[in-house]
Amino acid sequence: MKQLRILRARAVVAVALVLLAACSAVAASAAATDATPARQLELAKTPPPSARQVAALKRRVAAQKRQIAKLQASVKSLRAQVAALSPEGVARELARSKAALDKYQSVDQARAAGYVQRSPCVASPAGGMGMHFENDPAMADPALDVTKPEILVYAPGPSGPVLVAAEWWKRDADQNLSTDEDRPSLFGRAFDGPMEGHNPPGTPAGQGMPRHYDLHVWLWKRNPAGMFAQWNPDVRC
Repeated sequence: MKQLRILRARAVVAVALVLLAACSAVAASAAATDATPARQLELAKTPPPSARQVAALKRRVAAQKRQIAKLQASVKSLRAQVAALSPEGVARELARSKAALDKYQSVDQARAAGYVQRSPCVASPAGGMGMHFENDPAMADPALDVTKPEILVYAPGPSGPVLVAAEWWKRDADQNLSTDEDRPSLFGRAFDGPMEGHNPPGTPAGQGMPRHYDLHVWLWKRNPAGMFAQWNPDVRC
């Protein structure tokens, strides 16, 4: 929740800055046209502007109108981002994601959609994570889509794999674990990482999963450690 509050605060500040810039542009335009009575009298004695001067002024006005329109569009976009970071907005995105992915509770449908099992059931003292089914085209695409995670996570069940979580994954751009300027976020939450790739034992150096960021979202199994925790104490391998 602390991360969500920080992201919302940053977005609110961005909106305020854009609004300030828009007000400054409007004020500058008004200052250029308003004048005191004395100034108006002085202007009345001034020869009328040439056609070239009028054309130049019209271009300036048109340019300011375009700038204001861009600022208004930025405000609209930032307001939408702030709304998406609200608890209600995050809840809507989670619900949209789950609705799109419920079909993959059938592991056969996941396989048909290109998800391939790449790990056994992974566990640690902090709990289980499960079996990772990776989608290579999604992992190669740097774009993130809440309706198409790069990885689906299944836990062993009495009748086969049971869908427990989705994992969004993104390659670390510079492959340097000491930098994180490209850290992504979804659902108002920053990704974990950067971290080493989760490669099976014996994978040759330079092959397998690269260093990356990831975000686990336990949409189908409650996680006592939290919705976005990496490990789930209730998952058993």
